[in-house]
Amino acid sequence: MGLIQLLFTNPIAFFILVPVLLYSVIIHEIAHGWVASLFGDNTAKYYGRLSLNPMLHIDPMGALAVLLVGFGWAKPVPVDYGNLSNSRRAIIAVSLAGVGANILIATLAIFLLQFQAVYANPFFYPVLLIAAEINIILGSFNLIPIPPLDGSRVLMEFLPYDAKHQLARLEPYGFFIIIGLLFLGVLDPVITFIRTIILGSIGVLLGFMG
Repeated sequence: MGLIQLLFTNPIAFFILVPVLLYSVIIHEIAHGWVASLFGDNTAKYYGRLSLNPMLHIDPMGALAVLLVGFGWAKPVPVDYGNLSNSRRAIIAVSLAGVGANILIATLAIFLLQFQAVYANPFFYPVLLIAAEINIILGSFNLIPIPPLDGSRVLMEFLPYDAKHQLARLEPYGFFIIIGLLFLGVLDPVITFIRTIILGSIGVLLGFMG
């Protein structure tokens, strides 16, 4: 359901969901640029994109998609992969950084929900629950190995050159392919599988957090 519908059916949920979704996507993108800077590429920093200012990240079409279908995207943070040291390891790390950020946000939200004072709070409980669910969905979706999603760039690092080149050629049509596969339900088992892995990772992280 698009958020524009939610605005009329449940306006309180709308005003909770919008900033949570917005900053989950923004932090996902910033994580790519931040990890890239650790490996020697300061492109995102140079263009001022390591900022939480939403105006620097909002993509008009992505924002419209959120309102209409309930899912969207932000402007990708620029990364010059040619600047990355230890190229293969760096590319994988940068590609997984956004998903890693989503997993950490979901883990923190679930951890806080374990406290009775938070669980019983009528405001914080739904916000944290929504934050956890949104970030698990974002992480699962972005690991689908279809360009331009993060999972495809990780997969490319393990493919022979010709296969890598063929997969990269799909990028201009990637979102259309993804939307079509989602509509047909083909990606449902893939997303469920990835979601299971992410939930397992969150369980491990929660174990470390006590």
